[in-house]
Amino acid sequence: MNELINKDSEWIIHFMGSLDRLLDNYERLTANYRPTLGGERFFTDKEVSARLKVSRRTLQDYRNEGRIAYIQLGGKILYRESDIEKMLNDGYRSAYRQTGIMIFLKERSLPSAL
Repeated sequence: MNELINKDSEWIIHFMGSLDRLLDNYERLTANYRPTLGGERFFTDKEVSARLKVSRRTLQDYRNEGRIAYIQLGGKILYRESDIEKMLNDGYRSAYRQTGIMIFLKERSLPSAL
């Protein structure tokens, strides 16, 4: 119990490792944090293009064609998170074609007509 605690003791090494992991997690969480303005989060064209995996030029085409809503303040373009989600939902198309495996399974589950 009267052991001297120094920087080389196992307890201190474990404690410092835990602090390092905590700090890494905190930095990762705060790097992506966006405070809301009126309950809405806004993103730049650079952020939106990275998330949608399209070029910034493609985003400009979407704006010009009226596909995506945006806000322009001076030379800065901002997108509301809800507008991006709406654009994605409007473009959603459900699958309509059955895959080969589904057709195979359907045929196998039907009794033969002998």
